[in-house]
Formats: sequence, C-alpha cells, structure tokens
Amino acid sequence: MVTLGAIVLVIIKVLLALGVIMTAIAYITLMERKVLAFLQVRLGPNRVGPWGLLQPLADGIKLLFKEEITVAGADKVLYLLAPAVVMVCALLPFAVVPFGKGIVGESFLGIPLDQFDLGKGILADIDTGILFIFAISSLSVYGVVLGGWASNNKYSLLGATRASAQMISYELALGMSVVGVLLLTGSLSLVKIVEDQDWIWKWNCFRQPLAFLIFLIAGSAEVCRTPFDFVECENELVAGYQTEYSSMKFGMFYLAEYGHLLLLSSLVTTLFLGGWQGPILPPFVWFSAKVFFMLFFFIWIRGTYPRLRYDKLMHFGWKVLLPASLVNVVATAVIYSLYLGGKA
Repeated sequence: MVTLGAIVLVIIKVLLALGVIMTAIAYITLMERKVLAFLQVRLGPNRVGPWGLLQPLADGIKLLFKEEITVAGADKVLYLLAPAVVMVCALLPFAVVPFGKGIVGESFLGIPLDQFDLGKGILADIDTGILFIFAISSLSVYGVVLGGWASNNKYSLLGATRASAQMISYELALGMSVVGVLLLTGSLSLVKIVEDQDWIWKWNCFRQPLAFLIFLIAGSAEVCRTPFDFVECENELVAGYQTEYSSMKFGMFYLAEYGHLLLLSSLVTTLFLGGWQGPILPPFVWFSAKVFFMLFFFIWIRGTYPRLRYDKLMHFGWKVLLPASLVNVVATAVIYSLYLGGKA
C-alpha cells in the first residue's frame, strides 16, 4: 500500500536529484570555460566571486532578465515547445542512472526503503534502463528540428536538418556499441551492469575496448560536441537551430546541451568504467570522480581538435563506426559462446 510518507520521500528525492543535476550542469559551463582557458593560456572567468565561482549564477540571472523575443513569422506553439522538449529529454534519463549503492537500512520513519527504490542510489531501478535512456534521449532531435523549423529561418532549418541526419546516423553505432556490454552482462538493467564490474579488470572498457572507443566517438557526435558540432557551425549557419532564440528559451537549449554532456559522461562511467565501484571511498564519490574525469576528457577534446567536414562526418559514421560496431557484436557473441558460454 502506498503511503503519504513514501510519496513525500519520493518527491524529496526527485527534487534533491534535480537540484544536484541542475547545479552540476551550471558548473560544467564554468568548468569548460576554465579548462579551455588553461589550454589556450588564458585566465577564463575570474571576476564574479572567488576564482569566478559565481559566474554560472550571474549567467543565469542575465538570461532571466534578457529581452524576450519571438520572431514575427514563427509558429508560436512549436517555437515555445521546442526548448522544453530538448530540456526534458536531457533531464529525464537521469532517473535510471545509478549513482551509488544507496542507503544502509531497511526503513526510515517506518517507511520501507525498498518502496519506490527509496533505499537505492537511483531514482527508478527498471529492468530495461538502457532502453529507457536511448528511447528518451533520442527524442531530443524532435525538439531541435521543431526549433529550427518553427523559427522560419533558413539557417535555423539547415542546422536542424543537419542535427537530425547526424543524430540518426551516429545513434545506430552508439546503440550497437552497447550490445557487447549487454551480452557480457546478460541484463538491460544499469544497476546489474555496474554490479557485474566488481573488479577493475572486469570493467567493460577492458573487456570491450572497441565498443568503448565507438561509444566515446558516437556519443560525442550524438550530443554535437566538437569536432562534431555542425548543428551550430557559426561560420556557416550563424548559430544553427537556436539562431532566433533569446533569453531563457536560448538558456534551455544551452543547458540541455550540457545536460546531454553530463548524461553521456554518466553513461560512459556506468557502462564502461565500473560505475560507483571502487575501494575505500564512498560509492557516490567514485561515481562523481569518474564522471568529472570524462567531462574533462570531452572538454579537452573540444580544445584540441578542429571541426570535421560534414561529408567526412557522415562517411565516418556510416562506413567506419557502424561496421566496426557490428564486428564487435559478432566477435563478442562468438567469443562468449565458445569460451564463457562453455564454462557456464
């Protein structure tokens, strides 16, 4: 029987998780600016607060109070709906990402902690967690396409078209790269995938090195990070699909981009780097440290490599990454059936 106390605890847990995620997204923007400044021998933001730590707050206030503009020729409903779709698709997948073992104990104030996954380090432990993430995150392309089309701007529409082609192309390789991990684990649950990596040499980055590399590249293209940032290629498309957006509508697109980057780093950590597994330190600390490392890696890539040519991007996705991911799935299945399957 569902009690009022259990519902309240669920709401509190969701609000706490949302607060942590939104704060992390805000400070990823500062982290990127600081790391890029270091790589380019600059100072970066250092005026607002000590070491520039209040810069995300200042940026948020600026976005809230900037003039709200809606272009005259836009489709008003879709124009307003697009940023919300992208933002929701960036945040909702975090519900099934495990960030720790959870609370020790069986009850709190008489409420069973196993009810609604209250005692677990996850908002919703579902058996098909990885499918849920792919299903929701892939819907964000609709928000991008709607934003570009509803703006009634040719540059925005071209950026949205590029985004849809790029995301569909690299989503295939991204999904296929995870199949090898699922074959080894025997489950679609992200919690079980983490629990299966209970020793460092069982981390899937060692057991599935090709899949790990494909996931990094395809994931970077999926979230449109440099060198795959063609949807907002400023020397060709002004600002792409978000050209006609201002104030917090632009802010939602902006935060969603970094939300997807945080989600990608969390997925790499969960699927290939052992998740919250690690000695001595608390599980959440291990999870956060690995996610921070992956965020630094993606920012480092942005500060190192130039943008590719668009035809090279599509060629690489369809003719290199997709065949490589298929080869990895076949090789994993053959090796598993010959060796691991025989031992089982």
